[in-house]
Amino acid sequence: QNRAWDPSSSPPPSSPQPTTLANRRWCRLNVGCSMLLPWFPSQSPPLQVAPNTLVSPLGFGTWSWGNTLLWGYDKEQDESLRAAVAEVQRRGGAQNFFYDTGDSYGTGALEGRAETLLGTFRRESRSPKRVVVGTKLAVYPTRLTGRSFEDACRASLKRMELEQIDLVQAHWSAANLQPWQEPALWDGLARCYEQGLARAVGTSNFGPKQLCKVNDYWCERGVLHTTNQVQFSLLSQLPLKSGVLDVCKERGITPIGYSPLCLGLLSGKYSEKNVPKGPRGLLFRQLLPQLRPLLGALEEIAAARGKTCSQVAINWCISKGVLVIVGIRNPQQAIDNLGCLGWRLSAAEVIELEAIAARLPVKATQNVFQTA
Repeated sequence: QNRAWDPSSSPPPSSPQPTTLANRRWCRLNVGCSMLLPWFPSQSPPLQVAPNTLVSPLGFGTWSWGNTLLWGYDKEQDESLRAAVAEVQRRGGAQNFFYDTGDSYGTGALEGRAETLLGTFRRESRSPKRVVVGTKLAVYPTRLTGRSFEDACRASLKRMELEQIDLVQAHWSAANLQPWQEPALWDGLARCYEQGLARAVGTSNFGPKQLCKVNDYWCERGVLHTTNQVQFSLLSQLPLKSGVLDVCKERGITPIGYSPLCLGLLSGKYSEKNVPKGPRGLLFRQLLPQLRPLLGALEEIAAARGKTCSQVAINWCISKGVLVIVGIRNPQQAIDNLGCLGWRLSAAEVIELEAIAARLPVKATQNVFQTA
């Protein structure tokens, strides 16, 4: 199993051993104390999402593809989406990149549009095998049996024109709102693996307790459980506090972090006088004034490093050993996001950002389906 390197542990075997003064330094921060900062590698290792499949710590999400309500999608954007995926392949070299989608992505009649587009772009790419695909099955109230989830997976494969997918995931746990549906969900994903529809299974929005339960169930059944998605950003650090990242490390599960920029709030692209259209604009007008200290710190670090605020915010997530999925809507966004790779925030910068975020009066709202 390939797991993210833990900054609190010793350096990876392939890395030079640190010396006391060369790779550790004392630094006084505005957090009221002095501390010995840990050794950090300059880059993050690839992560496992399926058997013999390692991917970059940066992945891409397709939530916006087909979403007219929140993201203003229309079919004229398809060429831009296609070019963005091609740009990742062109600039990514020999790296595998993970693409996350879901059978519920797409508004109304466009439901499933994201899967259809991703399947098309993968087939058209210069190296389809380097486009590693994971979809999430929605836990709709009508899906009451294991067979219903298996059928949903088959429908997803048909939309993507695939015989087998790298990873199939539960979009959320039914434990909070429809607990009677949870056994069918677990059985359904196991059936997808056992029938050869998926090379591995994963979870989304499972807290540490529920994650242990489903992992035990799948292990006893011989099903490979490789990932767990959680909302993760400087404004959503619950995974660091709840223990879910610790459970992932203990059980060889790769944590996947979604919404690292909080819908774009941490991208540095918006101000109180310049907000996006639609529902996001209303939210941004309320929150941006309260985020000035954190946005200011992101801008300062970005300027010093020749990076963007987005790249700094994403790199913070990667520094925690998480596979981060970001939006991909056009080639320029893809290029900007790829700029978070190949370097690493210093320990001092990580601590500074976390200290500022901890003092903010607002935090990201947690997903209603997030379990304990």
